[in-house]
Amino acid sequence: MGEKILIVEDEEEIQELVAYNLAREGYQVVRASSGEEALRLVRVEEPDLVLLDLMLPGLNGLEVCRVLKRESSTQAIAIIMLTAKGGEADIVAGLELGADDYIPKPFSPRILLARLRAVLRRRKAEPVQDDTVISIHNMVIHPGRHQVLVDNESIVLSATEFRVLQVLAQRPGWVFTRYQISSQVHGGEHVVTDRSIDVQIVGLRKKLGSAGRYVETIREVGYRFKE
Repeated sequence: MGEKILIVEDEEEIQELVAYNLAREGYQVVRASSGEEALRLVRVEEPDLVLLDLMLPGLNGLEVCRVLKRESSTQAIAIIMLTAKGGEADIVAGLELGADDYIPKPFSPRILLARLRAVLRRRKAEPVQDDTVISIHNMVIHPGRHQVLVDNESIVLSATEFRVLQVLAQRPGWVFTRYQISSQVHGGEHVVTDRSIDVQIVGLRKKLGSAGRYVETIREVGYRFKE
């Protein structure tokens, strides 16, 4: 059997269409029609990826994403957001919370499957990353534990934010372009935009608090971690 996918979608026709196409490709499919149901099923079914509609009754998709990325037992689960056309603010908010990708509605099943496979491939490749513990300034980065300590206090980062920090901190003083950061974090197949990398940097700095000053912007080039 293929990977397990949780579809969180309250529109029955869309849920049926997505479930049919995923099952035909060999994926295990679990369905939820509300945010509350999604959180319950995540803990029971332990999916590999969540296809998460943002416009849900009750607990909306952004709130579901926030809960999943806040809890250590679920923060490693991949999330692809299904968004309304033109919902840029929601897309940015979801990426800041740690979502892996987004697909605007209406979408082609072929596009959805391609983006889903790309996210799952990137997740499978993650264990080959360097597990060397990095100690710099007042910060300790422990890849094996997915742990960041600032002044001995644990900082909770999304999987993408953690990888961005790891890439920069491994070579302090070295300037990375947005493309280089994206290639090392996501793999060469990922379509990089200035906005997507900038969003991750903004979220990372915010969570690091005073230590966020170590992530420096180099105008018209990219970013570096302060020596």
